[in-house]
Amino acid sequence: MPKIYSRSKIPIPNRIINIKHKRKVFMMIVFITTIVVSGKIMMDAINPIFNVLCEDEAKSLATIISNEQATNVMTEHSYDELFTIEKDGNGNVTMIKSNVIPINEIISDVAIKIQEEINKQGRQDIEIAVRKLYRN
Repeated sequence: MPKIYSRSKIPIPNRIINIKHKRKVFMMIVFITTIVVSGKIMMDAINPIFNVLCEDEAKSLATIISNEQATNVMTEHSYDELFTIEKDGNGNVTMIKSNVIPINEIISDVAIKIQEEINKQGRQDIEIAVRKLYRN
């Protein structure tokens, strides 16, 4: 019977076929997979804690800055320039009118100064206590 198709055998080096070498490669793959999976599990445990800590720190920082800047702006103004009190002949209050222009100036000054102070803050360090990781 004639040969229709034939080719020579591909030479495979003995070290690839070697069982010890296969075992080493398998162990390296298992080791790397274990490290990656452990890292993923650890990051999944840390991320919610880290997000909550960052939000709390940002809220705290924003509250402190807004209170300080509102106090600083209000020291430049008095309450008499914000409202006009009209009284009748007997001294009874008939109307309290708000002066919109000074109020709007105060609002814009506070917002601008808060934003400037937040921009000055830069990076803040957040620390995670190890005991928080064990609760998960």
